[in-house]
Amino acid sequence: MASPQRYVRQLTEIADRVWVVHHEWMELNVTVVAGERGLAVIDTLGSGAAAAGLVEDLRSLPYAERGLVAAVNTHEHWDHVLGNATLRGTWPDTALHAHEEAAARTQEAAERVKGYFRDDPDDPYGPDVLETDVLSAETVFSSVGVVDLGDRVLELMHPGRGHTGGDLVVRIGDVDLVVFGDLVEEAGPPAYGADSFPLEWAATLDTAIGLTTESTTVVPGHGAVVPRSFVTDQRGDITAVAENIRAAAAQGLSVEETLRDAEWPFPAEGLEHAVRRGFAQLPAPVTPGSARQLPLA
Repeated sequence: MASPQRYVRQLTEIADRVWVVHHEWMELNVTVVAGERGLAVIDTLGSGAAAAGLVEDLRSLPYAERGLVAAVNTHEHWDHVLGNATLRGTWPDTALHAHEEAAARTQEAAERVKGYFRDDPDDPYGPDVLETDVLSAETVFSSVGVVDLGDRVLELMHPGRGHTGGDLVVRIGDVDLVVFGDLVEEAGPPAYGADSFPLEWAATLDTAIGLTTESTTVVPGHGAVVPRSFVTDQRGDITAVAENIRAAAAQGLSVEETLRDAEWPFPAEGLEHAVRRGFAQLPAPVTPGSARQLPLA
C-alpha cells in the first residue's frame, strides 16, 4: 500500500473546533469536529492509504487523546467510505454512522468500483483501493440521527434522494455549518450517476436548505467551502436538468436527442445517466405529435 504522504492534503479550521481536510485527490473533503468527548469525522476517503494520512491529521488536533467518537458516511460511494476500516482499526470504539440505505449498499458500491480499478491497471491509485477492506456503517437511521460530542451535537438528516438514495447532511448548529456531501459539489458539476435521482434532487436540496440560514457555511463533498447562496444557485441548475428531462419525455424524445437539443446548465456529456434515470422514473413517453409539445428549457 502506498504511503499516506502521496495523498496531498490541507487541514484548515473553518469554524470553532471544526476543520476541513481537503485532498487534492478528487478534490475530496473530510470534515472533522471536536467536542469534549473527542473527535468525529464526516466521510473517510477512498482508500486505506488515504485514511492513514487522515489518522495522522486527526492525531495532531485538540481532543485527539480522547479518541474518535464517530465517523459519518454522507453516502455509500467508495470515495466517502473506504477509510472506515482504517479508522476503526485505529480507534476500535468508533461508531460508524450512515443512512440505512447507504449502509446496506456500501459493500456492493465498493465492489463495483474495485472492478473498475481492476479493469484499469494503470490508475496510480488502483492498488490502494483494491487492497482496502470494506467496512459498512452499523449505526444507521431512516430520517434523523445524532452524534453526541458532549458539549456539542452533530445532527444527521436524510433530506431525500438525490446524488444517491442514501444521502445525508450533517448540521453543526453551534457554528451554523452544514456538511452537504455530494448533494452539492464545488469542484465540478453535480455527479449524476447510475444510482442518482435527478427528478427528486431539487426537492431534497430544498429540505436540506431548510437547515441553513443566510450566514451558514456549507461544506460540499468535493471542492471549496461555499456560502448558502452557492447551494441555492446549484439547486436552480438541478431544477433545470429535471425540467428538461420532463419536457423531453413528454415529447417522446430519445436520450440522444435530449442530450443534444436541450440547453443544459452542466456539460451534456455528464448527464446521460440523469436523462436515462429520469426517463425511467416517468410514465412511458408519448408518440411525438400525439400530445402538446413542450419547449426544452
